[in-house]
Amino acid sequence: MTPSAPATTQNGSAHGFFAQVNRMFDAAAAHTDHLEGILHQIRACDGIVRFEFPIKRDDGSIDVVQAYRAEHSHHKKPTKGGIRYAPNVNVDEVMALAALMSYKCAIVDVPFGGAKGGVCIDARQYSAAELERITRRYTFELIRKNFIGPGVDVPAPDYGTGSREMAWIMDTYNQMTDDDLNGLASVTGKPVGQGGVRGRTEATGRGVYYGVREACSYARDMERMGLDAGMAGKTVVIQGLGNVGYHTARIMQDEGDAVIVGIAEIEGAIYDPDGLDVDAVVEHRRTTGSILDFPGARNIAESAKALELPCDVLVPAALEGVITEENASNIQAKIIGEAANGPVTAQADQMLRERGVLLIPDVYLNAGGVTVSYFEWLRNLSHVRHGRMSRRFEERNAERILRAVDELTAEHFDNELLDSLIERIGFGASEQDLVNSGLEDTMAFAYDEIRIIREEKGVDMRTAAFISAINKIAKSYADMGIFP
Repeated sequence: MTPSAPATTQNGSAHGFFAQVNRMFDAAAAHTDHLEGILHQIRACDGIVRFEFPIKRDDGSIDVVQAYRAEHSHHKKPTKGGIRYAPNVNVDEVMALAALMSYKCAIVDVPFGGAKGGVCIDARQYSAAELERITRRYTFELIRKNFIGPGVDVPAPDYGTGSREMAWIMDTYNQMTDDDLNGLASVTGKPVGQGGVRGRTEATGRGVYYGVREACSYARDMERMGLDAGMAGKTVVIQGLGNVGYHTARIMQDEGDAVIVGIAEIEGAIYDPDGLDVDAVVEHRRTTGSILDFPGARNIAESAKALELPCDVLVPAALEGVITEENASNIQAKIIGEAANGPVTAQADQMLRERGVLLIPDVYLNAGGVTVSYFEWLRNLSHVRHGRMSRRFEERNAERILRAVDELTAEHFDNELLDSLIERIGFGASEQDLVNSGLEDTMAFAYDEIRIIREEKGVDMRTAAFISAINKIAKSYADMGIFP
């Protein structure tokens, strides 16, 4: 049942980012049978705080900084979402991203409500000392307004922030509160030495790989597009060589045996139908300042033209709105994996679907970061590194099994072969092994759920993902006895 109210932002705008998210929500809600009041509650942003504070620059001048934090849904606690530092941060964007985080967490069965924070600055224009003062003051304001805490609201990195800022947030929180035991769990994305978890840095990119790989595993879906099942041999174009784009490309290449034929960055793009070595491209850019003029590759002066290169899989991993109705007809990819938030506009989405392109939606595909943040949060609350209790036992048990097989076989392994087998397969899982395994299972299971809904309802993958989120959040309210 679709809500009767028009999709508008809470400050009255019917054309902003939050309104776009709500339109996607309404399209999916039409395929559910939930009461209008339940849908309205799920869609609404529960709370948002806006504040300004002064910051002293290194030269003695004073800047006044605007900042925000939105908590979209409290159907699960705590809420969870990143903090971005960007000059165009505004109320509408923060609410929209918080809403997407609610749906994202529900889709991948991470028990958080959605949140998002933003500080309206260009981080490149501030020194490290100034950024530390801004981050600590922002944390102070969140504490005063009860918008941060291990069981309240747990921030994470986003655009313009990283593990350094998360460590400052954690330190400020610990200094200002009495939550001595669980203070580490007040924020995720921290350095490993400060309670972070191994595998968090590459988590979003790895999640993109797992999601695309799962999509490619369905032979019937691939056959419709004239492709073979599996990731191996698929040609891939990556737009954006930042954290998400780099790790997506590297893992697709190294673990999926895909062929990276195109890479786009702000200075332009490069293309080689025989394949590009991702790490070699990164090293070339580090030494020359550009990906252009990479040996053996063809330069493309206009970065956006890389989106139109021939490939099996296109991964926009940088900006929103890069595939529009103007260039959608030129897209040659058969699969688009939305690693960035909102890279395909609504009009382009419809045009591509009509041509049979498989779009794997951002609300699902870039959920790897929050999934591994959940593992970090659990680690901080349990005060035990993942794998610490069982790794040595698993190693010894695997070794005992191999030696028992050796004793029972008619032809014994020689010692060198046995030792080699023990070294290769007789090991216990490290923290990173467990994190990657948990992420892989999460992304595969969620994709399968979305695909089932797509087949049952006859809808596209984006609508199916939103249906999944709506049904799960509605069930949470029903389990609490709030709604029938």
